[in-house]
Amino acid sequence: MIEVLDNVFWHALSGAQQHCASGTAEARRYAPGFSPIVAFPRAEDPDFDALQPFCAPGERFYVADWSGPAPAGWAIELEAKMVCMAWAGETPADDAAPDALPLDASHAPQALALAELTRPGPFGLRTIELGDYFGLFEGERLVAMAGERSCAGRFREISGVCTHPDFQGRGMAKRLMQKLIRRQCLRGETPFLHVMSANAGALALYRRMGFADYREKVVRVVSRVSA
Repeated sequence: MIEVLDNVFWHALSGAQQHCASGTAEARRYAPGFSPIVAFPRAEDPDFDALQPFCAPGERFYVADWSGPAPAGWAIELEAKMVCMAWAGETPADDAAPDALPLDASHAPQALALAELTRPGPFGLRTIELGDYFGLFEGERLVAMAGERSCAGRFREISGVCTHPDFQGRGMAKRLMQKLIRRQCLRGETPFLHVMSANAGALALYRRMGFADYREKVVRVVSRVSA
């Protein structure tokens, strides 16, 4: 069952989260406003022609597990590597962030602004609709958040983990992650996440928390070339 993680975005977009997606049996994307991620049933052989009608010129997307030249009508803007990690620890005994508040549509502009400032990964105005998101506030100001993005089978992704630079070093993001991990484990789900391979500090932290490396993936940012 863990093989679902080999192409987890496709399984999510064609399965439990297909109501948040657009595309065909050959290519799917999160609908505009959600996280800018695309996926294909054969990740190593993507059908960008099938995807193109669902993308506007100039749109940028993240795509995993594909290497090779850019197809006609597309440009490769960035290539890097990321590690997919799955939870291998025990269920946390307590809620590490009882003071966290659930985020809803009214918090979406603040969540997007925090993500654009800290760049935790692909994020859109409606990303917090993909799962449970929690935030820590200073007054009415959102200063840290973490939530759930893709889901496939029993696997639930922890994503959007970030803290405003003025509040870093206080363990806020870790507490939010532990809250999510506990909730997922109690639901019988397996938490997983993605982290850039070059982010040695985050990799070490997540391993200490109880995550184990599943495998490394290539990730690219591609854009639809304007006509």
